[in-house]
Amino acid sequence: MDMNQYLDMFIEESKEHLQAINANLLLLESDPGNIGHVKEIFRSAHTLKGMSATMGFEDMASLTHEAENVLDLIRNQKLTITSDIMDAIFQSVDLIEGMVIDITEGGDGSADVTAIVKKLRAIVAGDFSAEQEVAAATMAVEAPQGESTPAEDHELDDYAMMVLKQSQELGNNVLWIKVTLNENCLLKAARSYMVFDQLESMGEVIKTKPAVEDIENERFEQSFEIAYVTEQSIEKVRTTILNISEIQDVTIETIQMKSEAPPAPVVQQTPAPAEKGAAEAPQAPVKKATAGGKTIRVDIERLDILMNLFSELVIDRGRLEQLAREIGKNELQETVEHMSRISGDLQNIILTMRMVPVEQVFNRFPRMIRDLQKDLNKKVNLEIIGAETELDRTVIDEIGDPLNHLLRNSLDHGIESPADRKKAGKPEEGKIELRAFHSGNHVFIEVKDDGAGINKDKVLKKALERGIVNPATADSMSDKQIHELLFAAGFSTAEVVSDISGRGVGLDVVKSKIESLGGSVGVDSVRGQGTTFLIQLPLTLSIISAMLVQVKDEKYAVPLSSIIETAVFKKDQIMMAHRQKVIDFRGRVVPLVSLQDIFQVPDNGETTEDEVAVVIVRKGEKMAGLVVDSFIGQQEIVLKSLGKYLVNVFAISGATILGDGQVALIIDCNSLIK
Repeated sequence: MDMNQYLDMFIEESKEHLQAINANLLLLESDPGNIGHVKEIFRSAHTLKGMSATMGFEDMASLTHEAENVLDLIRNQKLTITSDIMDAIFQSVDLIEGMVIDITEGGDGSADVTAIVKKLRAIVAGDFSAEQEVAAATMAVEAPQGESTPAEDHELDDYAMMVLKQSQELGNNVLWIKVTLNENCLLKAARSYMVFDQLESMGEVIKTKPAVEDIENERFEQSFEIAYVTEQSIEKVRTTILNISEIQDVTIETIQMKSEAPPAPVVQQTPAPAEKGAAEAPQAPVKKATAGGKTIRVDIERLDILMNLFSELVIDRGRLEQLAREIGKNELQETVEHMSRISGDLQNIILTMRMVPVEQVFNRFPRMIRDLQKDLNKKVNLEIIGAETELDRTVIDEIGDPLNHLLRNSLDHGIESPADRKKAGKPEEGKIELRAFHSGNHVFIEVKDDGAGINKDKVLKKALERGIVNPATADSMSDKQIHELLFAAGFSTAEVVSDISGRGVGLDVVKSKIESLGGSVGVDSVRGQGTTFLIQLPLTLSIISAMLVQVKDEKYAVPLSSIIETAVFKKDQIMMAHRQKVIDFRGRVVPLVSLQDIFQVPDNGETTEDEVAVVIVRKGEKMAGLVVDSFIGQQEIVLKSLGKYLVNVFAISGATILGDGQVALIIDCNSLIK
């Protein structure tokens, strides 16, 4: 039976189950007495084990089975949850996630699960603790040569077990050999080949760890391990290997085939009945990984194709509407209007199909925060608001890394240590708020912390050192302008390069990624009270509503989401302030930006009237007035990129094809507002 056809479904469902396990593990850690969380974790783990076994991913299935044994003991209240046990379960989940990623990238999902399996089995046997684990590791290093170990400890597959058992019954030595090369060994693959060559002259190599292919390609550190069958003595095997140059050490153990693994508890495949007391505690609403019967999975590439086809239809719709107006026949106009309404409904359905909740991204962060606060010895509570807010799938796929960077930045640079917070009169536990909400045709994502805030003097000093700011203008810069320096290319205030908030990589990477999605990012901070990063993203990247405007003989499209109002001003209403043309718009002074000057549009010789057409646009709290010749009207337009040869064109975010076949450039209003 060919399982490849089910691989995509397996990957998607595995990710959902792992997400559910992670979410419930975090809830369980904060409320260890709630057996309801354990039951949810157990169900997801049990399903994951069955799926991976069916697909032939044995390492994943065996590891999940061992974790399931631990969960079963907790579920039946035969095991008390401790911090060490939680860490072991989290490590198991991390390893399984790594296997899923490997499978996604075309691998076979194999991994070295020996160490974590030992931990889990020790928990089941009742002899596990962090101290014992350290002691066991120390003993393993000092173990005498030729010690006997059970075959199960080496995670051998059924075939290898059968061969080794038959060999032992025939009187051969069944050995587990660990070969360690010198640190300065240059040709590790060559030395490994020499070891294998010598061993195969005296016996048979049954299995290697890592795989032979990885050893040949030097995909291992300083050591590799071998399951080996020979008639020769242990001492002769060791001496033969040590005679090869650049071999630092050889450890040989006899594999004991008759030892049995500790008995695992019986796995209950049906949910256990409700326990009294702790089991009756209220359960937090964590989404189960099971999908409803009224939904189907659709490959995102198919939706992309559907959107591209519909985009072409929108262009033809615009052309038909224009032709209908020019011809003027009622029957044609009615038919085109009806087709426009139908295609409009179809457009809404297609866009809705592509919308997914941001919780798909948000759900990975609680686990990350949990691990980081342990590494940094800080106490932090992550609060997620608006996870149900929906965004286009293509945007969702891209915002994970920028948000990851901002959250790490808040935890590393923003939130103070418990001692410092206590001195400042704050609670020891810091707070990071991750919030998403809709506004117009945009989604806003806010990362807010109640930490120390931005030290503007330190930022300005670093910017002057790097030559990012001119010393002559430094004194006149506002707090807002200094805060925005964090997004300058290559800017970083990190004293020590670390993995926590980007290895010295500044927030310019975040800004570049967000702007490539048609969005923007800003920062606001109050010293001693905290910092807020605000990301603005478009709902979709394909079809937008825009106002078409005329500038001399050229047409431009201004996204409707950026427009506050269109207005006509008399020329005598235009004033000058700081050598800049401005207008009074509802009591606010708004600077004017001439599109003819910005884009160097050639003059067509037509005389200008006494009145000036202005499109009032905004970027956050700031506004500007775009001076145009006339307004053409509102229209749904298809956003097309300018291609590989026209990248980073100032104030242009793309182009669209109009109904008459002309190309109109789409204006990026954010670039025009200072």
